[in-house]
Amino acid sequence: MLATTLPPVPVLETERLIMRGHTPEDFDNVHRLWRSPEVAKFITGHPSTEMESQMRLLRYIGHWAAYGFGYWCVSERDTGDFVGDVGFGKLKRDMAPPVSGEPEIGWVLMPHHQGKGYATEAARAALEWGDANFGDSGTFCIFHPDNAGSIRVGEKLGYRFSHNAHYMGGDTPVYVRPANGG
Repeated sequence: MLATTLPPVPVLETERLIMRGHTPEDFDNVHRLWRSPEVAKFITGHPSTEMESQMRLLRYIGHWAAYGFGYWCVSERDTGDFVGDVGFGKLKRDMAPPVSGEPEIGWVLMPHHQGKGYATEAARAALEWGDANFGDSGTFCIFHPDNAGSIRVGEKLGYRFSHNAHYMGGDTPVYVRPANGG
């Protein structure tokens, strides 16, 4: 078996959360998250198969190796319970107009952890890390237009509506945040 050493993913800690790099052992949690119809509703439109969840997990791990940033596996500090995935991607989305090459932030939480402020807390920690590591690069995020909860989180974090892009058969709002929050 060929083994390579990947650069370490920084561990981030907040008042209530621990954020660390994903490992293959996180598959069950990632699949449980992404096979949830509540989670998929505004993102992919369908619950993920095992293969789709595995590909997502590998993308999370590979992002850090390829780009030096990526998604964190988020858990509760006190209980160790899996909360979700939060971080940055560099995805070649089929959008018109295309989005910039800047990092795209995203967050997805287990349904029973939504509404507790965890998305804002974890994304804020990710942004602080990004502000210290992305130089002059801003970040952006996209939302399903009916996902009011995530739009509110984005606005709390300093993201502002930029434009609508055609994506996955409809108009998708694109929000931007300048480097270091502007």
